[in-house]
Amino acid sequence: MVQAWCTAQDVIDATGVSVTDQQLAQAQSDIEIFTNRIYDDTPRIRTRDLYWLGRAVARQAAWLAGQFGLETRLDATQIQQDQVSTTLQGDGLVLAPMAKRALQRVSWMRSRTVHIRSAVETADPPGGDPLSDGIDDSLVWAPYTGGP
Repeated sequence: MVQAWCTAQDVIDATGVSVTDQQLAQAQSDIEIFTNRIYDDTPRIRTRDLYWLGRAVARQAAWLAGQFGLETRLDATQIQQDQVSTTLQGDGLVLAPMAKRALQRVSWMRSRTVHIRSAVETADPPGGDPLSDGIDDSLVWAPYTGGP
């Protein structure tokens, strides 16, 4: 049995494609590479993230079943042959499109943007100016213990 975030039956249920254990193991390995998480970390991963990881593995496995020579492809972004040109985005040659969409829903794969409050937002903090003498009665006081 393959240690993966989904089973071969999950692949059939999600995509209608039958895959071998080898293809499922390869899909699991691919998704581990893209997510920077391994199957052994499963107990530490949230349930919602496990759901999307399972979907990503299922879609990747189904996509792998239809690919030829995936492991020996060149890393190219544009392919031109017989006056037909194709331009692929980023990992278009190694990651299934629907697996990519599932991975975008995994919590640690999203943007890590942090909102910093502006000076305008913090101009009038609750309770007034902490440096004002008039606010001393509302602040908690503790004696200095000689620490750093």
